[in-house]
Amino acid sequence: MLGIVKAKGAVLVDEHGKEYIDGISSWYTSVYGHCNDAIISKVYAQMQQLDQVVFSGFTHEPAIALSEALISLLPQNQQKLFFSDNGSTATEIGIKMALQYHHNLGKKRSVLLAFEDGFHGDTFGAMSVSGLSVYNGPFEDYFIDVKRIPVPTEDNLGSLLHELENTMDLDAVAGFIYEPLVQGAAAMKMHKAEHLEIILKVIKSHGVLAIADEVMTGFGKTGRHFASDHMTEKPDIICMSKALTAGMLPMAVTSCTQKVYDAFYSDDIAKGLFHGHTYTANPLACAAALAGIELLTSEEIQKNIGRIIQWHQEFDAEIKDHPKVAATRQTGIIYALDLDVVMERYGNVRDKLFQHFMGSGVFLRPLGNTIYISAPYIITKDEMQRIYVSIREVLEKF
Repeated sequence: MLGIVKAKGAVLVDEHGKEYIDGISSWYTSVYGHCNDAIISKVYAQMQQLDQVVFSGFTHEPAIALSEALISLLPQNQQKLFFSDNGSTATEIGIKMALQYHHNLGKKRSVLLAFEDGFHGDTFGAMSVSGLSVYNGPFEDYFIDVKRIPVPTEDNLGSLLHELENTMDLDAVAGFIYEPLVQGAAAMKMHKAEHLEIILKVIKSHGVLAIADEVMTGFGKTGRHFASDHMTEKPDIICMSKALTAGMLPMAVTSCTQKVYDAFYSDDIAKGLFHGHTYTANPLACAAALAGIELLTSEEIQKNIGRIIQWHQEFDAEIKDHPKVAATRQTGIIYALDLDVVMERYGNVRDKLFQHFMGSGVFLRPLGNTIYISAPYIITKDEMQRIYVSIREVLEKF
C-alpha cells in the first residue's frame, strides 16, 4: 500500500514526494480536480452553518437547493429524488424501487434483467444484478432472481430482440438495470445508444422499469451530462454517485419518475420505501455536489470536456493500428485500448503494467489487458500527453 499525502488538480503526491497524474479521476470521482478551491470554499462555508442533521422528519437548504439543481440537470422525466450515501446503495435503492413498485400495484414481478458482465456494486441486490463473478462468487447462492442478456451489438441485436419478445417472460420482470453506453468494471465495454434505445423500448412496452446505473457515466463523462441524454427513450430510475459530489465527500442519489413515486404515495405506511442512512443528504456533501454542478455547467468545463475528447481522438488515430493494439474505443472523455496480449484480469502481467505506469508518474489501473483513461476535466494538455507517452512506452515494452 502506498501512502498518498496530498492532491491538487490532476496530481497525486505520495509519502516520498513523488507525483502521479491521476488518469482515472480516482475512480471517476474527482472530475473537477482534487482540492478544487471553488468546491472547498462552498463546503467550508456550509461547515460553519450546518454540518449534519438527520434527514428524517427534517430537511435543510443545501438538500433543497441540490434537489432543484439536479432536477434541472437530469432528463425531464425525472421528478423525485431519494438520497443515500454511495454508488452501491444508489443501485440497491433503484432495485428496491422497481421490485416494490410492482408489489405496491398488486403485481407479482420478482425477476430482474441485467446485462452480462455488468457491475452495479457490492451490496446484495447490487451484487445480484452484477455479472462479474470474480467479485461475487462466494455469495451467488443467496442472490435474487436475475436474467442476463448480452450487450447489444450490430451482430446480435436481431437475436437479442427475438429473445426478449419471444422466449423471455418479460411480464415477470420488475426492472432492467444497465450501465448506459459504458460498462466500467467490464473493462470499459461500450455499446451504441441506438441499440440500447431499441432494448429500452421493448422492455418498457412490457411494463418493465428501466434503471440506469449512471454512477460511473454521470456528470459529463460521455460528453453530455448523463449517458441517458444520448437517447430519447429515458429511464424510469437513475442511480448517481461518484462525481455527484466531485470526489469531495460520499453521497448518492436515486431519482425516479412521477409514475414510480406515485406507486409509493399512500396513506398505507406499508407502501412506503423503508430505506435510510445516517448520512443521507449530509449538508456538506450537498454543498460539494452543488459546487460540482456549477462547475459542470460552466463554459470552461464544457470546453475542457470537448478538448479532452479531441485529444483522445487524435491519440487514437495515432495508435489504433499499432501491432500491439487489439482494439480501441471511446465514449466522451472515456478512452480505452486493449493490448494484443493474453493476460488475467488480475495477474503478474497486469501488475507489471500497473507498476510501469506508476514508475512513470501516471496513475492508471489496467483491467486485464485493457488500459483506460478517465482523467479530470481540468487536466492540462501536457499532463494528458504524459499519460499518452506512458501508454506508448507500454506498446514498445510489452
